[in-house]
Amino acid sequence: MAQSFLSSQTGEDFYKAHNKALLNEVQHFLNPEATNLVSFTDVKKLLKPRNEVYQGMQTVKIDLIVGSEGRYQDFDNHFFPKSTFLKKRWEHVDEAHIQDIPLPPISLYELGGLYFVRDGNHRVSVAKARGVEYIDADVISLKSEIHLKPSSTKNQMIKQVLSYEKREFYNETNFGDITDDWCLDFSTPGQYDVIYTHIETHRYYINQNKTEPITFEDAILSWHTNVYVPVVKAIEKYRLMKKFKGRTKPDLYIYLVKYWDELKQKFGNDLSLDKATKDFKHNLPSAKILQRIKNLFEKIMLRSSQKENVSKK
Repeated sequence: MAQSFLSSQTGEDFYKAHNKALLNEVQHFLNPEATNLVSFTDVKKLLKPRNEVYQGMQTVKIDLIVGSEGRYQDFDNHFFPKSTFLKKRWEHVDEAHIQDIPLPPISLYELGGLYFVRDGNHRVSVAKARGVEYIDADVISLKSEIHLKPSSTKNQMIKQVLSYEKREFYNETNFGDITDDWCLDFSTPGQYDVIYTHIETHRYYINQNKTEPITFEDAILSWHTNVYVPVVKAIEKYRLMKKFKGRTKPDLYIYLVKYWDELKQKFGNDLSLDKATKDFKHNLPSAKILQRIKNLFEKIMLRSSQKENVSKK
């Protein structure tokens, strides 16, 4: 095959794939997060796998490769190239496909039933663009009890993790049957462990005044009645939910209790929940202003750094 024709073909293939990435971005301009390739590091933090097991060489379905360890910003969620700086390397891989030149296996992590690229992002991108269904890969599996759905965005994965955590918490503690509260929902993972710790701490203090320790089930009911519900009522009384769009009352319970504990350390254990809630609400605007200042400062520093890098070139 003439080199000029081959070069023309690979260039055309790249721009077709690149244009698909641009079209994908335009179609999701109101929800740009939906086009992002998933970061393996982010998913690893979400699922907290226990250990790694080397699985060796496998044939993996391309559609199950949903993310990357290090190049997740270079490709969209379909592995189409987002930038033209990827063109030269992408074309080399495409050229090998056209000429039927065997390529080395890619390297993948498997986590939650899905795969993430360790090495071989361009090979995956070209394979997807060419409609290849399977690819040879060297696989390391990270063990997790959570099974993720293909074609999930990071936010959808978070929802799957939250659903799993809630199901496990309710099954292990019988929380819903004991309290008749089935709405202990959070917007960020890991909070059910915090609730479990709160219940155990509550149980510890109750047992200090008892000759016969109460059960964990009794501690759940006591914590819910005497700690959680009063805090939620304070949240409702001062209409704190308006200040935290996208959050839940259980989220605010954790925020407020932490704030209340900090105030107690400063002013003593007699500080009331009502006073702590008032103070919490009063300080919210200043906290937002400080965050805006912090964000602005970070943007200024980033721009300054970028200008400095350009001047050095």
